[in-house]
Amino acid sequence: MSAQHEVLVVGSIGLDSIKTPFGEVFEVLGGSAIYFSLAASFFTSVRLVGVIGEDFPKQHVELLKKHGIDLSGLQVLPGKTFRWKGNYGYDLNEAITLDTELNVLANFAPQVPDIYRDVKHVFLANIDPDLQLAVLDQVRNPELVVCDTMNFWIHGKRDSLIKVLKRVDIAIMNDAEARELCKEPNLVKAGRTILSWGPKRVIIKKGEHGALMFTNGSFFSAPAYPLEEIFDPTGAGDTFAGGFVGYLASCGQINDTHMRRAVIYGATMASFVVEDFSVQRTSALNQQEIRDRYQEFQGIVHFGE
Repeated sequence: MSAQHEVLVVGSIGLDSIKTPFGEVFEVLGGSAIYFSLAASFFTSVRLVGVIGEDFPKQHVELLKKHGIDLSGLQVLPGKTFRWKGNYGYDLNEAITLDTELNVLANFAPQVPDIYRDVKHVFLANIDPDLQLAVLDQVRNPELVVCDTMNFWIHGKRDSLIKVLKRVDIAIMNDAEARELCKEPNLVKAGRTILSWGPKRVIIKKGEHGALMFTNGSFFSAPAYPLEEIFDPTGAGDTFAGGFVGYLASCGQINDTHMRRAVIYGATMASFVVEDFSVQRTSALNQQEIRDRYQEFQGIVHFGE
């Protein structure tokens, strides 16, 4: 596949230990770049830049390769892989972080291989905004740049984050992050404020309540897929981004209709990942399952003639 349709993702790769009311897992595959890459791989070719330690299980590398994810930008450094430990109560919209071990991620300096630098679609996953800026300085003439963030960076590196927002086409964050970043409880006003800083579009994720997409001239609201069983919401936002950006990359020329469909594809992919721990559900998906659920989504949101 040509660079015209490929996606470059830069983000974290980790081993997660997660407890929810429905079970518990230890040191399973996680990280923003992982959830994004697996979801996007169902739509287009993915080029991954990230860092792991010497202890990273080989079967995880093989899983990524099985999904056609290019790992030429994967750094292996002496030491341990990034680890995160979290807990969820019955409000699955909020994770309680119990422990974070940055390990090799603490010294991560993204190096975009030369063969990646002409990729037209770039996703800056949830990492230090200064690292996101460093990536933007390494790529050449991307057509679409999308970024994500989290409250940790809003607290500690707000100025750098706003510099990132000035240089991207689409900003994605959840409702709590948007409110905190803008110091504004109203999400519509928060979306407009973020647009004023530079992005052409802003997507605010609302967990089980769907997502909002803002531009200067339009507004789009999409529901979440109604699920009876949710086991683990970890990575749902990054999986949403993977479906969203992956679909857009597959389209070639992008218009407003493609953008709206991409939001639904993002929500479709996110609805799968929460049905099991880690990436167990998404890694076992097939194209027919994705098409079927996307069509169900169309039926849910359709009204009128």
